Amino acid sequence: MIRQLCRMGHPILRQEAAEIEPKEIISPEFQELIHDMWESMEHYGGIGIAAPQLGVSKKVAVIRLESGNRYEQVLEKSELVIINPSITVIDEAHQGFWEGCLSVPGLRGYVERPQKIKINFLDEQAQAKELEASGFLATVIQHELDHLFGLLYVDKLSDTRLLSFNEEFEQFIVPTSEEDE
Repeated sequence: MIRQLCRMGHPILRQEAAEIEPKEIISPEFQELIHDMWESMEHYGGIGIAAPQLGVSKKVAVIRLESGNRYEQVLEKSELVIINPSITVIDEAHQGFWEGCLSVPGLRGYVERPQKIKINFLDEQAQAKELEASGFLATVIQHELDHLFGLLYVDKLSDTRLLSFNEEFEQFIVPTSEEDE
């Protein structure tokens, strides 16, 4: 089922989400939530979505990086279900990407984040997992996990002059980026 998307200004996006008990993870209701998250993410055109974005204050996020993505990274699988995560920065050096968000429609902002992280989490079978990520995958994970702690990417902007509407981003910023490559 496709769930309604919460946009910036909705109070749930500014609250820390609740931890999930392992026995709840394997319940049919929680498995249905995960299914709905995948469907909703695809419907809205995202590569990741967190439960608070769908009005559910629980610490769960899903991410799907399609093969062929220009930021493709080798993963065990292209889909991640991340429940009750903890994050450790492995490399303090920062990298920057232009981020967008389903809950902040129509905008992109340049955000610098740690370039290498490790997360410990439970998967959709309540199994403990650990994952090290770098590059774009590390950025995507940090972006989605921020939603579980009441943060949006706009909170991470170091320079608000690097916030743009999508149309202006495509017209003025993407051509400049391509010239730099």
